[in-house]
Amino acid sequence: AIRDTADILLRGDAGVGLRELAAEIIASDLEATRSPERQQLRFGVDEHRVPVTLEPYNGCILVCGASASGKSTVARRIVESLQKLSYQFCVIDPEGDYEEQQGAVVIGKPDAEPRREEVVQLLEDYGVNGVVCMTGVPISDRPRYFSALLTDVMQMRTRYGRPHWLVIDEAHHLLPAEWEVPNALLPETLVNVVLVTVHPELLSPEMRRRVTHFVAVGPTAPEMLREFAVLRGVPLAASAQAPAADPDVGEVLLFRCEDGSCRRLRIEPPSAEQRRHTRKYAVGQLPPDRSFYFRGPEGKLNLRAQNLLQFLEVAAGVDDDTWMYHFRRADYSRWFRDVIKDPELAAAAAAVERDPFQSRGNALAALRTAVEARYTLPADAPLPVRGAS
Repeated sequence: AIRDTADILLRGDAGVGLRELAAEIIASDLEATRSPERQQLRFGVDEHRVPVTLEPYNGCILVCGASASGKSTVARRIVESLQKLSYQFCVIDPEGDYEEQQGAVVIGKPDAEPRREEVVQLLEDYGVNGVVCMTGVPISDRPRYFSALLTDVMQMRTRYGRPHWLVIDEAHHLLPAEWEVPNALLPETLVNVVLVTVHPELLSPEMRRRVTHFVAVGPTAPEMLREFAVLRGVPLAASAQAPAADPDVGEVLLFRCEDGSCRRLRIEPPSAEQRRHTRKYAVGQLPPDRSFYFRGPEGKLNLRAQNLLQFLEVAAGVDDDTWMYHFRRADYSRWFRDVIKDPELAAAAAAVERDPFQSRGNALAALRTAVEARYTLPADAPLPVRGAS
């Protein structure tokens, strides 16, 4: 019967039912209407292997975790679930992590700021998802640019109810702690927004107070959850104050601000394997806290390299003492492993660093070869290698 497959059942029939539906939309935007199971977003499973889903009409979800903790996996799990159910999404991507997102059109690149009018035009098409790549926007200008773009997106939502979901990666770069909400930009209740950041205190208090669900990722998840509760001013249930055990790899803590409850979940990994975003690391702009700094043995220098191309260029120009200082400390392989997140490149660099008798020129040439084997560097940017033999 039709009643068995309908998403919403109304008490009245014909015109009476339509008036009832219209009244619910005006009063609460159908907030109290739970979506059928087939429309739920797959998210993970609890400790009893019971599936845990997210409502497609949800609040504001804040995902926090240190670098390489798995917070990107959580965000991609949500994005993939949205895509499978044909909900339109827009990802705001400051660092180029979603440049190759399947089923989405990317606007913006390292040498070109994304045009806001193009973003709006793209999202006006119901069947198209968007990724706004902001690697071409100077870091200092990103909060300003994002505020203007957010105005456009919120106006679209008012007119069309789309995009259904907004995913804001590296949110602390766009909504920093000092950010203030422009007049009438955000509603008091923010729905269908995912914020991804490294720590809740780095995020604007105006956004924090709109968070309804908090996802803590990584080995420091319990501590981060407690800190968020203090910042947000919400109580923790007894079970959340002292979790039975720290989350394992692939597990998160899901906290609901409304009732203070907390669940330990294992996230279902996205089925599409994440590919390396080579352009971001080759020529993009990494933020200051993830850049490489050539400082030398006495700390007299502070030469910043914000991508692999700059790293090779600066490395070729520094003095021998500075080069050898970082070489002996294995700083190069450490940066490749911890920031670039490329274990193969890190292993190649570590092999070079293990040979203390290798000349500086040969060592740098070996590093350049390892980088070029994995990343596409601009053809018009020759990389000098001083003293190679």
